[in-house]
Amino acid sequence: MSLVTEFNEYRQRMNATIMAADNKVIKRFFNLDTNTYAAGALDVKTKEMLGLACSMVLRCDDCIKYHVGKCFEEKLTDEEIYEVFAIANIIGGSIVIPHFRRAVEYWEILKSEAGSSAHDGAGLAAHKAEHDGQPHA
Repeated sequence: MSLVTEFNEYRQRMNATIMAADNKVIKRFFNLDTNTYAAGALDVKTKEMLGLACSMVLRCDDCIKYHVGKCFEEKLTDEEIYEVFAIANIIGGSIVIPHFRRAVEYWEILKSEAGSSAHDGAGLAAHKAEHDGQPHA
């Protein structure tokens, strides 16, 4: 099982378990999270890049995977994602480097699983289907 599939299946399974508890505060927090990343004064692509940079500085590997996936959905180029990585490393310092490596690994897997084109229709559609309606990280 690929790293991407394993992460997405775990996330979906645990989010379903969490939502089944039917806790009003948790549901509101997840809703707030979802709405924060919706288009507004900033577009979704910009918000996902910010989410990725912040997640890297905070060293949250699950958050990093989630935002790398969302950046992939938003069709960031390699050049764009590496600029986000550079900002995160400058802000967070050398302690971010191990998380940077894992982010690059995840980015490369997303591209390889999507096929020869990093953002072909089938690969991108499959990735989006795994994330739709799910709160981040």
